[in-house]
Amino acid sequence: MQLMWVSGPTGRVRKISITLRTVSIAVGILAALLVAAGGILHFVGLRIAIEARPDLARAMGGVLTQAEQDQIEQAYKERLQAIQEKLQTTSDEIIQIQKLKDKFMDMATPSAVKSQIPGGNGKGGPHKLPEMKVKKDVRLIDALDSSLQDMTEFKKSVSEINALWEKQLTWLNGLPTGIPVKDNYSLSSGFGLRLDPFLHTMAKHEGLDFSAPVGTPILASAGGVVSRSGWDSQYGNVVEINHAEGFKTRYAHASQLLVRVGQTVKRGDMIAKVGNTGRSTGPHLHYEVMRAGNHINPANMFPKRAN
Repeated sequence: MQLMWVSGPTGRVRKISITLRTVSIAVGILAALLVAAGGILHFVGLRIAIEARPDLARAMGGVLTQAEQDQIEQAYKERLQAIQEKLQTTSDEIIQIQKLKDKFMDMATPSAVKSQIPGGNGKGGPHKLPEMKVKKDVRLIDALDSSLQDMTEFKKSVSEINALWEKQLTWLNGLPTGIPVKDNYSLSSGFGLRLDPFLHTMAKHEGLDFSAPVGTPILASAGGVVSRSGWDSQYGNVVEINHAEGFKTRYAHASQLLVRVGQTVKRGDMIAKVGNTGRSTGPHLHYEVMRAGNHINPANMFPKRAN
């Protein structure tokens, strides 16, 4: 088959032979052009979908943008970092609780009881770290969120325990269990019946006498409020402190008073200095413990022996 056309009355005649080979080549070229155009349109369309409609892109081919991938990785890192930070702070709080417990035990346990505890402060056992298990049917991001929530609840529980120990320690600091004299001292007279040092007759001694050099610091055996600070014909220079649970302590025969009435003191604060004032035969501290008006043997209040 041939196609012929003339450009004018006197123009040149042009011929095109149409054969099976020519048609095949033309069809091949057209198909190649269509495939190329389709590929270009698909690539351009997919890029536009990824940037403008990532949800559509996921539906088309399960792909994510680089920005989305970075965002997901950053979310994982933030959650993991939050868990690590909570683990660290929780560990620090547990250590603080251990220190508080040790202080509490040191203050609350009499030395006679401590000496009967076998092994002293021996501690041991295998070191096992807590496991964080992730279920296979749960997304990793959900598992991380769940673990973070568990750690938050655990940290809250630890904080509550810490607050309880703080409260107990504050309460114990308000009880007269401390030694009222600093540095070198000796017990020169106990609680109960004794021979009066002046009259040499039987008399009731309602405290403990700590013999120490003049000027030795006298310490508050517990936190409280000073209710008396002044002179007494029997006690000489004397300090009295009101404590928690109805306890009161008395510190007599001081050479110098360092606190005033109404002043709040803490356990271990220096409140006076040992002296030889009032009805006294030599430098010492006369120390009494009372509760609801009744005298208590101060030795029963000490976690450790006074001498």
